[in-house]
Amino acid sequence: MSTTEDRLAIIETCTRLAWHADQREWDRLSEIFTDAVTLDYTSLNGGEPAVLTPAQIIDAWSGTLGAFEATQHLITNHLVTVDGDTAVCTAAFQATHRLADPFGSPLWTLGGNYRFDLVRTDGAWRIGGLVMTATWADGNRNLTALAAGEQ
Repeated sequence: MSTTEDRLAIIETCTRLAWHADQREWDRLSEIFTDAVTLDYTSLNGGEPAVLTPAQIIDAWSGTLGAFEATQHLITNHLVTVDGDTAVCTAAFQATHRLADPFGSPLWTLGGNYRFDLVRTDGAWRIGGLVMTATWADGNRNLTALAAGEQ
């Protein structure tokens, strides 16, 4: 049985992932992750899930997301299940990315679901796993390659 405080802390931890990334508060992201994090973006990019340190995640995200003029990640409809010192939070997301592109739309929006796997560590909830399942997209997907410097 979870407490209301646990549920609110879990939702806030998941929300902080989006907030800190959108605000470019890269150093704050390390506060919400465990020492090793399994990231699974295979629904969008294929490949295999990756196990990364917070520093590796921040380096990758600051390089790619930081190259956009703006991003906005909205996370909602949180469903939280707590089992002792572990928890799962599933939520819907919509992520809009903006970057000028002389050959296409400046916007790319992606929608779908997140599954956050969390662990209580030293009294705080931290993300140890994240599965992003993309279910729809609209706009110029080429912006991610442009932001990553691949063009």
